[in-house]
Amino acid sequence: MHTGGMQALTALAAALLAFTSLPPATARPNVVVILVDDLGWMDLSCQGSEYYKTPSIDRLATEGMRFTNGYAACAVCSPTRAALQTGRYPHRIGVTDWIRSRFQRGNRGTPERNPTDYVGGKNRQFLCPPNPFWMEHDELTIAEALKGRGYQSGYIGKWHLGDPAWFPPGQGYDQNKGGCDYGQPPSYFDPYNQPGGRHETLRQGIHNLPGRKKGEYLTHREAAEAEALIRAWHADKQPFFLMVGHYAVHTPIQAIAEVSAKYTREGKSTVNARYAAMVESVDDSTRRILATLQELGIDRNTLVIFTSDNGGLDRNGSPTENAPLRSGKGYAYEGGIRVPFLVRWPDAIPAGKTSDTPVCSIDLFPTILEATGSTPPKGRIIDGLSLLPHLLSGGEKALSRDELLWHFPHYRHAPGPYSIIRKGDFKLIKFWAGPHELYNLANDLGEERNLAPAMPEEVRQLDALLVKRLKDGGAKLPRTNPEWVKK
Repeated sequence: MHTGGMQALTALAAALLAFTSLPPATARPNVVVILVDDLGWMDLSCQGSEYYKTPSIDRLATEGMRFTNGYAACAVCSPTRAALQTGRYPHRIGVTDWIRSRFQRGNRGTPERNPTDYVGGKNRQFLCPPNPFWMEHDELTIAEALKGRGYQSGYIGKWHLGDPAWFPPGQGYDQNKGGCDYGQPPSYFDPYNQPGGRHETLRQGIHNLPGRKKGEYLTHREAAEAEALIRAWHADKQPFFLMVGHYAVHTPIQAIAEVSAKYTREGKSTVNARYAAMVESVDDSTRRILATLQELGIDRNTLVIFTSDNGGLDRNGSPTENAPLRSGKGYAYEGGIRVPFLVRWPDAIPAGKTSDTPVCSIDLFPTILEATGSTPPKGRIIDGLSLLPHLLSGGEKALSRDELLWHFPHYRHAPGPYSIIRKGDFKLIKFWAGPHELYNLANDLGEERNLAPAMPEEVRQLDALLVKRLKDGGAKLPRTNPEWVKK
């Protein structure tokens, strides 16, 4: 086993020993994960925004811990979702770009296996590894890992990890409400479809939402489905794991007109106002979930984690603004990967804490397993670390992690394939087709001063470590294109 994997297993084993220090009331806590799509680092009041109004989400920060250095495992959605479900880096899983839905692949149906051939063109310097059409069944999800502890599990909202055989029920979830292969909803209003869509799945729309009402807003329907599942599980006296993967705030930027009107401001576009209304819909969903937990008397022993799958979209009409971070969704800069990250568990985690410790989507799997007294199969490599000791100590106990990695080996976001390592305050961006960039995030959060020309030895060391760690983790790296001719 490679060194990184052994360190991860050792860290998880050590963290599991801390489970015995949890208060007796926290045995088999309920778990709710709220994953928002494309929510930027500055899109919440508790993150410093004076435009967005998110009082219910802010409660998670004031009654728990807010991480200022929270990261998504990728700058686009599917890789982060796969990493969150498994605790493993996207490059280890093999999902390094967003997964093409059936309608995006045309009418070719579902192939027998995932693609294996590298892709490229004569005008590109590198050939890039293929991205799969689904996350393989041999990956262990949170829902599957919790079954041995008697947990009921449910998935609501955006899934985006494969065709029907790989929808949530095929990956261990007992309930699936609206999870399918869509990367975005055809419409945010019931019946959530495109009647004239070119593919049958677009015409069909998001389905398996049993309580749906004509014209209902999608985020409100997701909240109602969450309330219903929580009530049913509580009546059965079973602990539960609920994942609410909101389709919001992904495009199309659609909102309820009355709510959008509240955000009309000088200097703000109608797109900005609609986006703000979408953010408010997520806040309202969070309010309803917390209220249901409180009504049933189970809110104090419910672990709630709130985060986003990547940074905010700062182009295509610029619905939001990630400043002081640079750039946004899809890109290697902080605006693409740094996201809100909030954790609340009143019976176990001190309230009102803020942590500057870097954390990532890969940490949810081991954190939830430790909190519930569960363990992964022996020998399974987990890249994430349990945050529980850090959370229980109010941030006093440090995490034993040296670096975080990102790997996007595709020509989708300029200037082409990139990989990233953050070690301490230094962040190295390896553009495979261009020069490296090095930033000290402690004093240059906006990544305005590239230190690479002045610090070649630091670049060399970080680059060597990055490539080694990627290779150790089974990453598929870009290959030199023999047909490419430099112009």
